[in-house]
Amino acid sequence: MTVVSANWEASSGTLHRFERRDGHWLMIGEAAEVSLGRNGSAWGLGLHPPQTSAQALDPQKHEGDGRAPAGVFAIGPAFGYADAVSTALNYLPMQAGHVCVDVPASPLYNQIVDSVEVGEAAVKGNTEPMRRDLHLQGDDLYRLGFVIAHNPQAESNAGSCIFAHLWRAPGSPTAGCTAMDAASMRSLIDWLDAKRQPRFLLLPTAAYAELQAAWDLPRLR
Repeated sequence: MTVVSANWEASSGTLHRFERRDGHWLMIGEAAEVSLGRNGSAWGLGLHPPQTSAQALDPQKHEGDGRAPAGVFAIGPAFGYADAVSTALNYLPMQAGHVCVDVPASPLYNQIVDSVEVGEAAVKGNTEPMRRDLHLQGDDLYRLGFVIAHNPQAESNAGSCIFAHLWRAPGSPTAGCTAMDAASMRSLIDWLDAKRQPRFLLLPTAAYAELQAAWDLPRLR
């Protein structure tokens, strides 16, 4: 799936889905509008090639910057409030103790863990409960979503807990994730299959055009 935004400062973008068939990219379904970080996007740590010297001058993702990570990333498990969900992704049902650790100095940095198992001391200072409905007055954002595998090596302060999740309202920006309406999320969850090694790409329009041929990216309509 691709998400393309107007520029590095844009807090919204457009998502398209593609499948590789007979050596060609085929667009699947309809485009979806998505919300991005409140401060736009910045180069993250993922599967994309090392940045050129020119790209190194672009914004670089770090913890708490309010930017969504740009680049190419693996897609991790789906998660949500329900005990089970119909999907070909691995699914993690979130319980009251689950948090994603956003404390850069923690050995659990950038991991979803259950505080009941690891202990409250291990997640001290963390601000990312996964059951937002229980901890944040019925918040619905994480009712259904999936992990975008930014910074899988958990490099300290490089950014953590990056998800695709539900948006609060159309156009409402995020802290660095990609958010969308419930129907679009449900369509993605139905379509994604872990066995097919799906990928998530986010780039501003100019960067996408510059890298389209070199990275063999789909042509956008």
